[in-house]
Amino acid sequence: MTGPILAGTTFVASAVECVEAATIVLAVALTRGLRVALLGTVGALFALAIFIAAFGALLVRASALHGIETVVGLFLLYFGWKWLRKAIYRYAGRIPMRDEAANFAKENERLRETQDDRLGIAMAFQGVLLEGFEVAIIVVSFAATSHGALDWSIGGAALAALLVALVAILAHRPLTNVPENALKFIVGTMLVSLGLFWSATGLGFTSPLGDGMIALLIAATLALSFASIARLRKSSIR
Repeated sequence: MTGPILAGTTFVASAVECVEAATIVLAVALTRGLRVALLGTVGALFALAIFIAAFGALLVRASALHGIETVVGLFLLYFGWKWLRKAIYRYAGRIPMRDEAANFAKENERLRETQDDRLGIAMAFQGVLLEGFEVAIIVVSFAATSHGALDWSIGGAALAALLVALVAILAHRPLTNVPENALKFIVGTMLVSLGLFWSATGLGFTSPLGDGMIALLIAATLALSFASIARLRKSSIR
């Protein structure tokens, strides 16, 4: 697996989660102050860094184990299918599209109901930790695929976090122009495809296309997803 593919996948996945985390942190900063928002954010980032450092190093050493790709593939299938399933239901009209402006207003209202800064710190910490944990799982899982994969994965995630943070700081408002729903659809498709590829590789299946098989899996996953959306739309009309 090439490094750019790993970096690109973690970049898109991280961008989606960072947008959601930025909405919460921004609400805390504008309502309770920048210091409160930074305390919660830095604490969550520190916890995530410890997780990646500890488990990433373990999986780097485990990358030579037979069948490790299957374990990684199953992790990615779980997270990818969770994202893709929700995206399918959103585009089929079964559940509402995610609206960062509405979420921002909700968090603002909740913060204004209390004058306790501890709530703001807790909200920033929880938002960054929960949204970042799934990305951390993906980054750590990629670390088991090959030597050097951890660096590519961390690089993609770090770049996404920096870009989202910069845009949020400059905009001072929720990043509503980011096509978050479409990005989640893309990330879910990529993770499912990579999960299938690595699961099959770990079980001993080989393809004459090599890594090119991933492109076919992505195309097949997209086709099945669009078919599922169309079927769900038709069933809701009846």
